[in-house]
Amino acid sequence: MTAGTIEIRNPADGSVVGTVPAAGEAEIDAALALARRTRTQWARTPAAERGALLHTAAERLRAHADELANTNEAETGKPRDEAREGVLAGAGTLAQYAELGPVHRGRSLLGDVGATDLMVPEPHGVVVALTPWNDPVAVACGLLGAALVTGNTVVHKPSERAPHTGQLLGDVLGGVFPEGVLQTLQGDGGVGAILAMRADVDVIAHVGSTATGRSIAASAAATGAKTLLENGGNDPLVIDEDVDPAWAAGQAALGSFANSGQICVAVERIYVCAAIAEPFLAALVKEAESRTLAPLVDRRHRDHVHSHVSDAVARGARLLTGGSVPDGAGAHYPATVLTGCAPDLRVMTEETFGPVAPVRVVESFDQGLAEAATGDYGLAATVLTASMAHAQRAWRELPAGTVKVNNVFGGAPGGAAHPRGRSGNGYGYGPELLDEMTQTKLVHIAPPA
Repeated sequence: MTAGTIEIRNPADGSVVGTVPAAGEAEIDAALALARRTRTQWARTPAAERGALLHTAAERLRAHADELANTNEAETGKPRDEAREGVLAGAGTLAQYAELGPVHRGRSLLGDVGATDLMVPEPHGVVVALTPWNDPVAVACGLLGAALVTGNTVVHKPSERAPHTGQLLGDVLGGVFPEGVLQTLQGDGGVGAILAMRADVDVIAHVGSTATGRSIAASAAATGAKTLLENGGNDPLVIDEDVDPAWAAGQAALGSFANSGQICVAVERIYVCAAIAEPFLAALVKEAESRTLAPLVDRRHRDHVHSHVSDAVARGARLLTGGSVPDGAGAHYPATVLTGCAPDLRVMTEETFGPVAPVRVVESFDQGLAEAATGDYGLAATVLTASMAHAQRAWRELPAGTVKVNNVFGGAPGGAAHPRGRSGNGYGYGPELLDEMTQTKLVHIAPPA
């Protein structure tokens, strides 16, 4: 971003997709002032009416699914079909919150027979939503839908790596709601930082990097804003000795290479028991070499991914496949498998967020579970095992918000979890997100003496 303009290049071939003007302080001031002026009337709008508008927004989103998918692919490299699935998932989320919002209820309490005691959910006020580029529509719709249906006004800043998708999303949804209820501001991390420091913001909801999340938390500590953060992960995969190594390799490849590894809950580090390590690694290499991956979001991110791989090789890890920056335009990077990874390598301790599968061979399930439980992050974890006893131990002992057994991307609809450690705080999905977007007021009504 230079001179107030964001330029986006197609990561497949390096061509210019377009430029988007970034918001200045005057525009930020105006957006927040409008959101505050609008919040009272929007909060007073009956919940059923807010839900109906959200249903309309979902219908509009479905109608523009192809356009949004094409835009998403052009500026982030996400394959069009996968991008379209993300748009439809976002529409489904809006429809879900359209139904859940009007029935989100408080509690009545059993007090004196002549009095009424209530716990009533109310909107916070103004929500700032800072959303990522890797699944820009689906993630945004979760935060926007839950915030809007509970009566908050929203200022949305999409990632500067997906500004055209974010603007199109804002244009599609914004016209459904009264003026000032949903606004879109463009900009890089500097604009996000300004929004996070504002005293007239009540909630900051952020999905993105841990560094940004920590900066937001520090700003919110000064302003008193509530924070809702889903930040980086370093998700482990533990592979027991009693599973089929070829099946385990398929799971590991799916977790490591889907969307070129650019998924918040991607597999970031792998612990495999020595008894099946050799056939597992051979199968994982075949999986990697059989995949043609979409490009990474941009060359800056590719440099980050490659620096992790280069660090690992320089410090003793063995490169089995991939690991080289290809010639030509764009931001392509191959599916990469490393073995002999020591616990302190960056690929084992930090979030790589790319198509890299770093493998550490362990002597036992106990060792793998113990090492998987280390680190500063706690977003998700996966265990592959035929042992119910090991599965029970794993979900109880792994310090992660989500633990999956025998399916790297498994899970029922409507699930929600609290990330741990540097991975953030608060529910980011499911019906519980409505609780995050509201605050409870205790009311006691008694007759006059």
